[in-house]
Amino acid sequence: MGIAIRAAGLSQRYGPVSALTGLDLQIAEGEVFGYLGPDGAGKTTTLRLLLGLAQPAAGYAQIFGLDCWGNAVAVHRRLAYVPAEASLWPWLTGAETLHLLSRGHRRPDLRYRDELIERFALDPAREIHACSRGNRQKVLLIAAFLTRADLLLLDEPARWLDPQLRQEFRRCVGEARSRGQTVFLSSRTLSEIEVLCDRVGILSAGELVATGTPEQLRHLASSVASHPIGTSRFISN
Repeated sequence: MGIAIRAAGLSQRYGPVSALTGLDLQIAEGEVFGYLGPDGAGKTTTLRLLLGLAQPAAGYAQIFGLDCWGNAVAVHRRLAYVPAEASLWPWLTGAETLHLLSRGHRRPDLRYRDELIERFALDPAREIHACSRGNRQKVLLIAAFLTRADLLLLDEPARWLDPQLRQEFRRCVGEARSRGQTVFLSSRTLSEIEVLCDRVGILSAGELVATGTPEQLRHLASSVASHPIGTSRFISN
């Protein structure tokens, strides 16, 4: 298998603050990779760099061999993104929003879209401004999964979903894996990462302090989530 995501020395600063320091990471095609860390650890900064929304201060990031900053348009054709906070057109309906969000992709699966609308119990006729946070999140998730994109970048994707819909989300991730799609799942929630991911990276204070299987890193993840610390307390493999 090829490499879906590659980062080498990837760093970012905001003024005097180092948000991400020397990230070295490889994620294989078809892998479900969990990116775990507390708020402020650098997870969203990493996603912004992968999306080409910011130029790195140092190092580089590639998606399917394409530089994320220099070839952002080509990179976006191969991925779908779900942000942690939904920012959608308030006066469009769910159906209209799904149509717009899927237009930039090569092979949106409209039959799968209709299936997901039913599975997530979404009312596609309701305007976005009248939707709860959970329903807006449903729109974003359906829009991402229906594209059948080669790479799914998911930032706290199940944050506003109720327990039943979290199970549906997990089922969708499993279906994406079975189709050979790559999933990059950023989360603060250890239980979500453990259930879904093949490998996990733990981020603390802008540094990747450990990588491994969920079983290998369960005890480390619990420590980082409650007490962010530096790399000297971790063994990275």
